[in-house]
Amino acid sequence: MDKAKEKPICGLKFQIMRIGIPKEIKTEEYRVAITPSGVEELVKRGHTVYVQENAGIGSGINNEDYEKAGAKIVNSLKEVYENSDIVVKVKEPQKEEYEFLREDLILFTFLHLAANEELTKTLLNKKVIGIAYETVELNGELPLLKPMSEIAGKMAVQEGTKYLEKPFGGRGVLLGGVPGVPPAKVVIIGGGTVGTNAAFVAAGMGADVYVLDINIERLRYLNEIMPKNVKTLYSSSYNIREVIRDADLLISGVLIHGAKAPKIITKDMLKEMKDGSVFVDVAIDQGGSSETSRPTTHKEPVYKIDNVVHYCVANMPGAVPRTSTFALTNATIKYIIKLADLKWPDAILSDQSLKKGVNTYKGHITYPAVAQAFNLDYVPIEKLL
Repeated sequence: MDKAKEKPICGLKFQIMRIGIPKEIKTEEYRVAITPSGVEELVKRGHTVYVQENAGIGSGINNEDYEKAGAKIVNSLKEVYENSDIVVKVKEPQKEEYEFLREDLILFTFLHLAANEELTKTLLNKKVIGIAYETVELNGELPLLKPMSEIAGKMAVQEGTKYLEKPFGGRGVLLGGVPGVPPAKVVIIGGGTVGTNAAFVAAGMGADVYVLDINIERLRYLNEIMPKNVKTLYSSSYNIREVIRDADLLISGVLIHGAKAPKIITKDMLKEMKDGSVFVDVAIDQGGSSETSRPTTHKEPVYKIDNVVHYCVANMPGAVPRTSTFALTNATIKYIIKLADLKWPDAILSDQSLKKGVNTYKGHITYPAVAQAFNLDYVPIEKLL
Protein backbone atom coordinates (compact mmCIF):
# COMPACT_ATOMS: atom_id res chain seq x y z
CA MET A 1 0.00 0.00 0.00
CA ASP A 2 1.19 3.53 -0.74
CA LYS A 3 3.08 5.36 1.95
CA ALA A 4 2.11 8.85 3.06
CA LYS A 5 2.58 11.53 0.42
CA GLU A 6 1.90 15.23 0.06
CA LYS A 7 -0.69 16.99 -2.05
CA PRO A 8 -1.46 20.70 -2.34
CA ILE A 9 -4.79 21.91 -0.96
CA CYS A 10 -5.65 25.60 -1.37
CA GLY A 11 -2.00 26.42 -1.93
CA LEU A 12 -0.80 24.60 1.21
CA LYS A 13 0.94 21.24 1.41
CA PHE A 14 -1.10 18.76 3.36
CA GLN A 15 0.07 15.30 4.27
CA ILE A 16 -1.86 12.38 2.83
CA MET A 17 -1.80 9.85 5.64
CA ARG A 18 -2.92 6.33 6.44
CA ILE A 19 -4.90 6.18 9.68
CA GLY A 20 -5.51 2.86 11.42
CA ILE A 21 -8.36 2.06 13.82
CA PRO A 22 -7.81 -1.25 15.68
CA LYS A 23 -10.44 -3.25 17.50
CA GLU A 24 -9.89 -2.68 21.23
CA ILE A 25 -8.71 -5.82 23.02
CA LYS A 26 -8.60 -4.64 26.64
CA THR A 27 -10.91 -6.77 28.79
CA GLU A 28 -14.56 -5.72 28.41
CA GLU A 29 -13.64 -2.67 26.31
CA TYR A 30 -16.40 -2.00 23.79
CA ARG A 31 -15.52 1.48 22.58
CA VAL A 32 -13.93 2.27 19.22
CA ALA A 33 -11.70 5.24 18.43
CA ILE A 34 -13.72 6.76 15.58
CA THR A 35 -17.26 6.93 14.22
CA PRO A 36 -18.27 6.77 10.55
CA SER A 37 -18.68 10.54 10.66
CA GLY A 38 -15.03 10.91 11.65
CA VAL A 39 -13.96 8.51 8.91
CA GLU A 40 -15.87 10.55 6.34
CA GLU A 41 -14.14 13.76 7.45
CA LEU A 42 -10.72 12.15 6.97
CA VAL A 43 -11.50 10.42 3.68
CA LYS A 44 -12.89 13.54 2.02
CA ARG A 45 -9.58 15.25 2.82
CA GLY A 46 -7.75 12.55 0.85
CA HIS A 47 -6.59 10.31 3.70
CA THR A 48 -6.97 6.53 3.85
CA VAL A 49 -8.62 5.02 6.91
CA TYR A 50 -8.15 1.35 7.78
CA VAL A 51 -10.65 -0.05 10.29
CA GLN A 52 -10.17 -3.52 11.73
CA GLU A 53 -13.07 -5.86 11.07
CA ASN A 54 -15.81 -5.57 13.72
CA ALA A 55 -13.95 -2.78 15.55
CA GLY A 56 -17.20 -0.88 16.06
CA ILE A 57 -19.56 -3.75 16.89
CA GLY A 58 -19.48 -3.06 20.62
CA SER A 59 -20.58 0.52 19.98
CA GLY A 60 -23.34 -0.50 17.59
CA ILE A 61 -21.36 0.42 14.44
CA ASN A 62 -21.15 -2.19 11.68
CA ASN A 63 -18.40 -2.73 9.10
CA GLU A 64 -20.85 -1.54 6.44
CA ASP A 65 -21.28 1.77 8.25
CA TYR A 66 -17.55 2.39 8.04
CA GLU A 67 -17.34 1.26 4.42
CA LYS A 68 -20.12 3.65 3.42
CA ALA A 69 -18.10 6.45 5.03
CA GLY A 70 -15.09 5.48 2.92
CA ALA A 71 -13.04 3.26 5.25
CA LYS A 72 -11.19 0.14 4.16
CA ILE A 73 -11.92 -2.88 6.36
CA VAL A 74 -8.92 -5.08 7.21
CA ASN A 75 -8.96 -8.45 8.94
CA SER A 76 -6.30 -8.27 11.63
CA LEU A 77 -4.62 -6.11 14.23
CA LYS A 78 -1.33 -6.69 12.42
CA GLU A 79 -2.73 -5.27 9.17
CA VAL A 80 -3.94 -2.13 10.92
CA TYR A 81 -0.55 -1.39 12.46
CA GLU A 82 1.57 -2.35 9.45
CA ASN A 83 -0.41 -0.23 6.99
CA SER A 84 -0.83 2.91 9.11
CA ASP A 85 1.19 6.05 9.72
CA ILE A 86 -1.10 7.01 12.60
CA VAL A 87 -2.86 4.52 14.86
CA VAL A 88 -5.81 5.95 16.77
CA LYS A 89 -7.15 3.96 19.72
CA VAL A 90 -9.23 4.36 22.85
CA LYS A 91 -7.14 2.52 25.45
CA GLU A 92 -3.42 2.03 25.82
CA PRO A 93 -1.82 -0.78 23.77
CA GLN A 94 -2.10 -4.18 25.41
CA LYS A 95 0.86 -6.58 25.54
CA GLU A 96 -0.43 -8.39 22.45
CA GLU A 97 0.03 -5.13 20.51
CA TYR A 98 3.61 -4.39 21.57
CA GLU A 99 5.12 -6.38 18.69
CA PHE A 100 3.39 -4.12 16.17
CA LEU A 101 4.77 -0.88 17.59
CA ARG A 102 7.60 0.66 15.58
CA GLU A 103 9.81 3.71 15.28
CA ASP A 104 8.05 6.93 14.22
CA LEU A 105 4.57 5.37 14.39
CA ILE A 106 2.20 8.04 15.70
CA LEU A 107 0.05 6.51 18.43
CA PHE A 108 -2.88 8.68 19.53
CA THR A 109 -4.87 7.27 22.46
CA PHE A 110 -5.34 7.29 26.23
CA LEU A 111 -1.90 6.20 27.47
CA HIS A 112 -1.90 6.85 31.26
CA LEU A 113 1.85 6.24 31.24
CA ALA A 114 2.50 7.48 34.78
CA ALA A 115 0.71 4.36 36.03
CA ASN A 116 2.32 1.94 33.56
CA GLU A 117 6.11 1.63 33.60
CA GLU A 118 6.19 -1.39 31.27
CA LEU A 119 4.28 0.40 28.52
CA THR A 120 6.35 3.55 29.00
CA LYS A 121 9.60 1.65 28.49
CA THR A 122 8.14 -0.22 25.52
CA LEU A 123 7.23 3.04 23.77
CA LEU A 124 10.70 4.37 24.50
CA ASN A 125 12.47 1.27 23.22
CA LYS A 126 10.34 1.18 20.08
CA LYS A 127 10.77 4.96 19.59
CA VAL A 128 7.03 5.46 19.14
CA ILE A 129 5.57 8.97 18.93
CA GLY A 130 3.14 8.56 21.83
CA ILE A 131 0.45 11.24 22.06
CA ALA A 132 -1.85 10.89 25.07
CA TYR A 133 -5.42 12.11 25.00
CA GLU A 134 -5.25 12.80 28.73
CA THR A 135 -2.40 15.35 28.48
CA VAL A 136 -3.69 17.37 25.52
CA GLU A 137 -4.32 20.64 27.34
CA LEU A 138 -6.23 23.72 26.24
CA ASN A 139 -6.56 26.78 28.47
CA GLY A 140 -5.80 24.71 31.56
CA GLU A 141 -8.42 22.07 30.71
CA LEU A 142 -8.14 18.57 29.24
CA PRO A 143 -10.56 18.59 26.29
CA LEU A 144 -10.07 14.93 25.29
CA LEU A 145 -10.26 13.55 28.82
CA LYS A 146 -13.23 15.72 29.77
CA PRO A 147 -16.04 13.81 28.00
CA MET A 148 -14.84 10.51 29.49
CA SER A 149 -14.55 12.16 32.92
CA GLU A 150 -18.13 13.39 32.58
CA ILE A 151 -19.27 9.85 31.85
CA ALA A 152 -17.11 8.33 34.61
CA GLY A 153 -18.49 10.81 37.15
CA LYS A 154 -22.07 9.93 36.31
CA MET A 155 -21.25 6.22 36.24
CA ALA A 156 -19.51 6.39 39.63
CA VAL A 157 -22.84 7.14 41.27
CA GLN A 158 -24.71 4.67 39.07
CA GLU A 159 -22.31 1.82 39.91
CA GLY A 160 -21.92 2.85 43.53
CA THR A 161 -25.67 2.81 43.97
CA LYS A 162 -25.86 -0.70 42.55
CA TYR A 163 -23.14 -2.06 44.81
CA LEU A 164 -24.77 -0.53 47.87
CA GLU A 165 -27.54 -3.08 47.32
CA LYS A 166 -27.35 -6.08 49.64
CA PRO A 167 -27.22 -8.75 46.90
CA PHE A 168 -24.05 -7.07 45.58
CA GLY A 169 -22.34 -6.95 48.98
CA GLY A 170 -23.42 -3.48 50.06
CA ARG A 171 -25.16 -2.11 53.14
CA GLY A 172 -28.60 -2.31 51.58
CA VAL A 173 -29.07 1.45 51.45
CA LEU A 174 -31.26 3.38 48.99
CA LEU A 175 -29.33 6.46 47.91
CA GLY A 176 -32.23 8.90 48.14
CA GLY A 177 -33.97 7.37 51.15
CA VAL A 178 -37.74 7.60 51.58
CA PRO A 179 -40.00 9.70 53.84
CA GLY A 180 -39.11 8.84 57.41
CA VAL A 181 -35.79 7.22 56.45
CA PRO A 182 -32.71 9.39 55.81
CA PRO A 183 -30.86 9.29 52.48
CA ALA A 184 -27.39 7.87 51.97
CA LYS A 185 -24.31 9.99 52.59
CA VAL A 186 -22.13 10.37 49.50
CA VAL A 187 -18.60 11.77 49.80
CA ILE A 188 -16.80 12.91 46.64
CA ILE A 189 -13.10 13.77 46.75
CA GLY A 190 -12.14 16.08 43.92
CA GLY A 191 -14.36 18.84 42.59
CA GLY A 192 -13.28 18.67 38.95
CA THR A 193 -15.17 17.20 36.02
CA VAL A 194 -15.62 13.75 37.61
CA GLY A 195 -16.64 15.16 40.98
CA THR A 196 -19.02 17.75 39.57
CA ASN A 197 -20.88 15.22 37.46
CA ALA A 198 -21.00 12.72 40.30
CA ALA A 199 -22.34 15.37 42.68
CA PHE A 200 -25.13 16.41 40.31
CA VAL A 201 -26.28 12.81 39.84
CA ALA A 202 -26.07 11.92 43.54
CA ALA A 203 -27.86 15.11 44.52
CA GLY A 204 -30.53 14.50 41.91
CA MET A 205 -31.19 11.10 43.47
CA GLY A 206 -31.71 12.78 46.83
CA ALA A 207 -28.48 11.81 48.60
CA ASP A 208 -26.71 13.87 51.25
CA VAL A 209 -23.60 14.91 49.29
CA TYR A 210 -20.20 16.27 50.36
CA VAL A 211 -17.59 17.45 47.84
CA LEU A 212 -13.97 17.98 48.92
CA ASP A 213 -11.30 19.88 47.01
CA ILE A 214 -8.11 21.83 47.75
CA ASN A 215 -9.10 24.66 45.40
CA ILE A 216 -11.14 27.21 47.35
CA GLU A 217 -12.28 29.01 44.20
CA ARG A 218 -13.59 25.73 42.83
CA LEU A 219 -15.48 25.12 46.07
CA ARG A 220 -17.01 28.61 45.81
CA TYR A 221 -18.12 27.84 42.27
CA LEU A 222 -19.64 24.51 43.34
CA ASN A 223 -21.47 26.24 46.19
CA GLU A 224 -23.10 28.54 43.65
CA ILE A 225 -24.23 25.90 41.14
CA MET A 226 -25.04 22.88 43.28
CA PRO A 227 -28.42 22.00 44.84
CA LYS A 228 -28.93 22.58 48.56
CA ASN A 229 -28.20 18.95 49.46
CA VAL A 230 -24.57 19.36 48.32
CA LYS A 231 -22.06 20.71 50.83
CA THR A 232 -18.43 21.61 50.16
CA LEU A 233 -15.45 20.95 52.39
CA TYR A 234 -11.75 21.73 52.11
CA SER A 235 -9.78 18.58 51.32
CA SER A 236 -7.26 17.71 54.02
CA SER A 237 -6.27 14.40 55.58
CA TYR A 238 -8.17 15.33 58.73
CA ASN A 239 -11.35 16.31 56.90
CA ILE A 240 -11.23 13.25 54.64
CA ARG A 241 -10.88 10.95 57.64
CA GLU A 242 -13.76 12.61 59.49
CA VAL A 243 -16.22 12.86 56.60
CA ILE A 244 -15.80 9.35 55.20
CA ARG A 245 -16.22 7.65 58.56
CA ASP A 246 -20.01 7.54 58.21
CA ALA A 247 -20.18 7.68 54.40
CA ASP A 248 -22.24 5.10 52.52
CA LEU A 249 -20.63 5.85 49.16
CA LEU A 250 -17.14 7.30 48.67
CA ILE A 251 -16.06 8.47 45.20
CA SER A 252 -12.56 9.65 44.35
CA GLY A 253 -11.98 11.72 41.23
CA VAL A 254 -8.63 13.31 42.09
CA LEU A 255 -6.42 14.21 39.14
CA ILE A 256 -2.99 15.73 38.61
CA HIS A 257 -2.50 16.31 34.88
CA GLY A 258 -0.61 13.35 33.42
CA ALA A 259 0.81 12.30 36.80
CA LYS A 260 0.29 9.29 39.02
CA ALA A 261 -2.67 9.79 41.34
CA PRO A 262 -1.71 10.71 44.92
CA LYS A 263 -2.60 8.17 47.63
CA ILE A 264 -4.75 10.52 49.66
CA ILE A 265 -6.96 7.80 51.16
CA THR A 266 -5.11 5.51 53.55
CA LYS A 267 -6.00 1.98 54.55
CA ASP A 268 -6.58 3.18 58.12
CA MET A 269 -9.12 5.74 56.89
CA LEU A 270 -11.09 3.10 55.01
CA LYS A 271 -11.02 0.78 58.03
CA GLU A 272 -13.18 3.30 59.85
CA MET A 273 -15.91 3.23 57.20
CA LYS A 274 -19.11 1.28 57.81
CA ASP A 275 -19.37 -2.36 56.80
CA GLY A 276 -20.89 -2.65 53.34
CA SER A 277 -20.06 0.91 52.32
CA VAL A 278 -18.80 1.37 48.75
CA PHE A 279 -15.65 3.04 47.43
CA VAL A 280 -15.46 3.95 43.72
CA ASP A 281 -11.95 4.97 42.66
CA VAL A 282 -12.27 6.77 39.32
CA ALA A 283 -8.58 7.72 39.61
CA ILE A 284 -7.54 4.09 39.09
CA ASP A 285 -6.52 4.87 35.47
CA GLN A 286 -3.67 6.90 36.94
CA GLY A 287 -2.79 4.36 39.63
CA GLY A 288 -5.59 4.95 42.12
CA SER A 289 -6.00 7.36 45.02
CA SER A 290 -6.13 4.84 47.86
CA GLU A 291 -3.55 2.51 49.39
CA THR A 292 -6.10 -0.27 48.93
CA SER A 293 -6.90 0.37 45.24
CA ARG A 294 -6.00 -2.06 42.47
CA PRO A 295 -7.36 -2.17 38.91
CA THR A 296 -10.42 -4.32 38.24
CA THR A 297 -12.44 -5.07 35.12
CA HIS A 298 -16.09 -4.93 34.11
CA LYS A 299 -16.04 -8.72 34.27
CA GLU A 300 -14.86 -8.73 37.90
CA PRO A 301 -15.44 -5.14 39.02
CA VAL A 302 -15.33 -5.32 42.81
CA TYR A 303 -13.47 -6.73 45.79
CA LYS A 304 -13.71 -6.17 49.54
CA ILE A 305 -11.11 -4.95 52.00
CA ASP A 306 -12.13 -4.48 55.64
CA ASN A 307 -15.75 -5.01 54.52
CA VAL A 308 -15.64 -1.99 52.21
CA VAL A 309 -16.68 -2.77 48.63
CA HIS A 310 -14.02 -1.45 46.20
CA TYR A 311 -15.04 -0.65 42.61
CA CYS A 312 -11.84 0.14 40.67
CA VAL A 313 -12.62 -0.49 37.00
CA ALA A 314 -9.93 1.15 34.89
CA ASN A 315 -12.13 1.77 31.84
CA MET A 316 -15.48 2.73 33.32
CA PRO A 317 -16.86 4.50 30.19
CA GLY A 318 -16.27 1.28 28.25
CA ALA A 319 -19.47 -0.08 29.80
CA VAL A 320 -21.52 2.53 27.93
CA PRO A 321 -19.70 2.38 24.58
CA ARG A 322 -22.40 3.87 22.41
CA THR A 323 -22.37 7.09 24.44
CA SER A 324 -18.62 7.05 25.03
CA THR A 325 -17.52 6.41 21.45
CA PHE A 326 -19.54 9.27 20.02
CA ALA A 327 -18.55 11.64 22.86
CA LEU A 328 -14.87 10.78 22.41
CA THR A 329 -14.87 11.22 18.62
CA ASN A 330 -16.64 14.56 18.98
CA ALA A 331 -13.63 15.72 21.00
CA THR A 332 -10.74 13.98 19.20
CA ILE A 333 -11.64 14.37 15.53
CA LYS A 334 -10.24 17.88 15.06
CA TYR A 335 -6.90 16.73 16.50
CA ILE A 336 -6.87 13.59 14.36
CA ILE A 337 -7.49 15.74 11.29
CA LYS A 338 -4.63 18.05 12.26
CA LEU A 339 -2.24 15.13 12.76
CA ALA A 340 -3.28 13.70 9.41
CA ASP A 341 -3.27 16.95 7.43
CA LEU A 342 -0.02 18.49 8.61
CA LYS A 343 3.40 16.93 8.18
CA TRP A 344 5.03 15.90 11.48
CA PRO A 345 6.11 17.89 13.41
CA ASP A 346 4.09 20.75 11.93
CA ALA A 347 0.91 19.43 13.55
CA ILE A 348 2.22 19.92 17.08
CA LEU A 349 4.17 23.07 16.27
CA SER A 350 0.96 24.67 15.04
CA ASP A 351 -1.04 23.64 18.11
CA GLN A 352 0.37 24.06 21.61
CA SER A 353 -2.43 21.99 23.15
CA LEU A 354 -1.58 19.03 20.92
CA LYS A 355 2.13 19.47 21.64
CA LYS A 356 1.41 18.98 25.35
CA GLY A 357 -0.08 15.62 24.44
CA VAL A 358 3.26 14.22 23.25
CA ASN A 359 4.57 11.90 25.98
CA THR A 360 7.27 9.99 24.09
CA TYR A 361 9.40 10.85 21.04
CA LYS A 362 12.64 9.43 19.65
CA GLY A 363 13.10 7.21 22.68
CA HIS A 364 12.71 10.03 25.22
CA ILE A 365 10.02 11.02 27.70
CA THR A 366 8.66 14.41 26.73
CA TYR A 367 6.09 14.88 29.51
CA PRO A 368 7.55 15.83 32.91
CA ALA A 369 5.04 14.02 35.15
CA VAL A 370 5.68 10.71 33.38
CA ALA A 371 9.45 11.06 33.80
CA GLN A 372 8.98 11.93 37.46
CA ALA A 373 6.79 8.87 38.05
CA PHE A 374 9.66 6.51 37.16
CA ASN A 375 12.66 8.71 38.01
CA LEU A 376 13.63 8.85 34.33
CA ASP A 377 15.04 11.74 32.31
CA TYR A 378 12.67 14.31 30.87
CA VAL A 379 13.57 15.93 27.57
CA PRO A 380 11.48 18.87 26.32
CA ILE A 381 10.19 17.99 22.88
CA GLU A 382 11.55 21.27 21.48
CA LYS A 383 15.07 19.87 21.92
CA LEU A 384 14.23 16.84 19.78
CA LEU A 385 12.63 18.57 16.81
